[in-house]
Amino acid sequence: MTRHITREKAMISVYQYLVMNRKIEELIQDNFEGDEQEDAYMLEVVETAINNQARYASYINEVLNGWTFDRLGYVEQAILLNGCAEFDLKQEQAAVIINEYVDLTKKFCDRDSYKLVNGVLDVI
Repeated sequence: MTRHITREKAMISVYQYLVMNRKIEELIQDNFEGDEQEDAYMLEVVETAINNQARYASYINEVLNGWTFDRLGYVEQAILLNGCAEFDLKQEQAAVIINEYVDLTKKFCDRDSYKLVNGVLDVI
């Protein structure tokens, strides 16, 4: 399984947490179940994103001009939280992280949402 696919699963896991407030273990089991080669790094991204949600939201609020994290859609929130988590974990280059999350935004969000995600992650 590619890192891009596991990033997508990680984003979906955080999205489900935001919408349903489920336990991290349940989310990981549901979204990564049956994968012979679970990506331990992406599991760590999910846990880091959820466990640091308030801190990351604070960073994001500083970057957003005239907007707040809470006003964003849940998918955009999940994407930005995972991006912040990956920056914290420092296992990938910033350009790779930004590109991957911009691609996910283009796939799952409104047409122009990728501009917001790109701008926020580029500053953070």
